[in-house]
Amino acid sequence: MIPPKRARRPRVRGVAALAAGAALLASCSTSPTPTSAPTSAPAGRGSGPVDVLYAGSLVDLMEKGIGPDFDHATGFDFQGRSGNAGALANEIKAKTVVGDVFIGAAPSNDAALEGTANGNWVSWYATFADSPLVVGYNPKSRYASDFKTMPWYKVVSLPGILVGRTDPATDPKGALTVTALQDAASAHDEPALDKIATDSADVFPENTLVGRLQAGQLDAGFFYSVEAKAGNFPTVPLSGEPSPLEAKYTITVLAGAPHRQGAEAFVKFLLGPAGSADLAKYGLVVSHPVPVSGTVPAGLSGVLSGS
Repeated sequence: MIPPKRARRPRVRGVAALAAGAALLASCSTSPTPTSAPTSAPAGRGSGPVDVLYAGSLVDLMEKGIGPDFDHATGFDFQGRSGNAGALANEIKAKTVVGDVFIGAAPSNDAALEGTANGNWVSWYATFADSPLVVGYNPKSRYASDFKTMPWYKVVSLPGILVGRTDPATDPKGALTVTALQDAASAHDEPALDKIATDSADVFPENTLVGRLQAGQLDAGFFYSVEAKAGNFPTVPLSGEPSPLEAKYTITVLAGAPHRQGAEAFVKFLLGPAGSADLAKYGLVVSHPVPVSGTVPAGLSGVLSGS
């Protein structure tokens, strides 16, 4: 990279030059200039990027909350990339994406990166927060009033309604959505729900689903509550499920992380008081204490303990 040209100083002539020289000598004798400028960050702060690969349902939380707050508090530079958590895990395994921190939406995302067969990318992970699956709808949709008076499973099967979901093959939320549809189909004798669960025409990338709903391209969709809170659209709960259908967000530092110091600083921030406050602000149910699977690295032993 070619260094920028220095600005040309105006040439001082005659008496003015002598005066300038005298002033320079005087300043040098009283306030000597350091021989080298400090290059490290101030004590207690870091510098440089931290590449965080995270589940697309957390876009607003990461880009508007955690990321900026982490930068301000630590001096590091949050660099985020969102996507379907399962797809991100596949990219990490295939070495088509490089990251320092991985935030999944289910422990299965981390399991896909554990062990020799999967590249040993993950040796531990912490499950730090939950967010239930809900049906969100556009308040301007012609079906909006139906969500207030009818069960959700009746509304999503109405003729003409446009309902979006994510890919069950790559995204935990998509898999949970299929479970919800199939459970409701069986419990309420609604075969139309089975058809919705297998129709790929209503499958969209996770990081576009909220925007499609807000733009009126969809009448409704399956979301985590954290997305609905950030997007400010109404929801209805998936009542009647035999067990909770929810995201279980996990965090780990990937093996060979290029910026390990920053990665560990990010984990400490996310699990510390300021990060927990951001999580709660965006509607996540924060885990206390934080369950951990695997052996925690020494640098994080102060905030986590292995199982």
